[in-house]
Amino acid sequence: MSAASAPLVPRLKEQGYEPELVAQRRAWIEKITGANLRHTGSGTIDSRDMRGNIENPIGVAQIPLGVAGPLLVRGQHARGNFYVPFATTEGALVRSYERGMVTLTRSGGAEVRIYGNQNRVAPVFAFESVDEAFDFSLWLRAHFTEIQEEANSTTRHGRLEQIDIFPTGRDVMVNFRFYTADAHGMNMIVKAADKASRWIMARTKAKRYAVFSGLESEKHAGAFLFSGGKGKKVVAGARIPAETCKAYLHATPEMFHKLWQHTVIGHIHAGVPGYNGHYANGLTAMFIALGQDVANVVNSAIGITNFEVTEQGELYASVTLPALTVASVGGGTGLGTGREGLETLGCFGAGGAEKLAEIVAASVLAGELSMGGAIMSSEFVAAHEDYGRNRPKEAAGNI
Repeated sequence: MSAASAPLVPRLKEQGYEPELVAQRRAWIEKITGANLRHTGSGTIDSRDMRGNIENPIGVAQIPLGVAGPLLVRGQHARGNFYVPFATTEGALVRSYERGMVTLTRSGGAEVRIYGNQNRVAPVFAFESVDEAFDFSLWLRAHFTEIQEEANSTTRHGRLEQIDIFPTGRDVMVNFRFYTADAHGMNMIVKAADKASRWIMARTKAKRYAVFSGLESEKHAGAFLFSGGKGKKVVAGARIPAETCKAYLHATPEMFHKLWQHTVIGHIHAGVPGYNGHYANGLTAMFIALGQDVANVVNSAIGITNFEVTEQGELYASVTLPALTVASVGGGTGLGTGREGLETLGCFGAGGAEKLAEIVAASVLAGELSMGGAIMSSEFVAAHEDYGRNRPKEAAGNI
């Protein structure tokens, strides 16, 4: 079949969200490809509830779901013991995070604080000259209240809190920073920024604008994320007594600090923004389990892990996540296992996002502790041999 003659995926009636229409589309794919999609068609989510989350639905993807805990969190929104769901196909991951969680819990828990809660979009405006661009920057500052009113008129939940100006030649990028309550809210704030930008265009000498400039770092990794304004800026830390460190992580506080020193140098050589062991590992598994926008792992996984030895000879471990993008409403948070995972943590619905951010940050800290311990005690390979080897039965005896 040539590319020119390949048939389009059937649109069916109103995109085909009715169960019988989803089944028709799935049968069409089976016929075209020869694949058997029995698992794809065996989900429990009503396909009619998928409207707004996916197009051309044919069923569901299913991923193994595990749980780790107890995790003692001492935050301002999350307080107590939690059992955290992880959706993954990577053996050893859940057990690793659980070891770190138990270490934290036996040490008195993880302290967590949120320093900021915003999301942003950064339109870029083009001008004829540097002089016009400069005048535009002054005009923006003088008319912030009107710009704020225009943006806020599009939403009941979002609120424009601040704009930052980034000139480059005769272009000006304008960083719109919004409070988005319990939602990620990217669609919401893009709509708001676009309306404000149109209002600005009608009153200035700007020749044109693009609603995205790339400065917003939506689903991109970059150093600008450290300034905050992209999700929740969260810090989690814990004091681990030396005996607890040895008993659960099989390493001393001094070994953790030496590992940190050596691997920071490797990060510098690699040009990595920030420093961490494997934030993306746990974040991805939790995002899938909790109905989050998984692509936001790219910006959420930017951060800094720190291992210090205290004057008392204890380990002080911390993680700083400047752009943790999690939500308790909207997107996939209300669908199937995503909602159930949030309910397991007591985070579903209004008022749950900051609690969720604290639990996730504490979980990330647990993962950093466990991975550090595994590397220093030479258990990393053995753990993956025990938990992460999914060999075909007929080949297992030959490996």
